[in-house]
Formats: sequence, C-alpha cells, structure tokens
Amino acid sequence: MASQPCDGCGESVSIAGGIANIWTQESRPTEGIVLELGDGTEHFLCYRCIERLPDDREVTEADVAALDDRT
Repeated sequence: MASQPCDGCGESVSIAGGIANIWTQESRPTEGIVLELGDGTEHFLCYRCIERLPDDREVTEADVAALDDRT
C-alpha cells in the first residue's frame, strides 16, 4: 500500500487504490484526503488533522500550518 505524509502533522498516511497493493491484496483503508481550502490551496491531511481544523470559518493554509504546532 502506498503512503503519503500528512501536510498537517507529517505522519505517514495510507493511501488505498491504484496499483500499489495489487500483489499483496492488502485492504487497509485510506487514512486521509486532499482538501481544497478556501484560499485555493490544496493539502493532503489525515482524518485526525481534518477534525482539528476550525469549523466556524473558512479554513486557510495558515490553519494547516498551525496543526503542527498543536500536535
């Protein structure tokens, strides 16, 4: 299975699909997604970091950068 670092916390996150696990037939779920934020930037975030984003206003790149400070 392929993995990618989370832009928020830096942890390696599993990415399902594609050809990465065709031979091993692993069935681990994807642990994050790419989000397009209100300021037009895109970030790959794990679900834990997504839950820590503010939900009372439009999220920006500064909010993603602040996630590492809150770990």
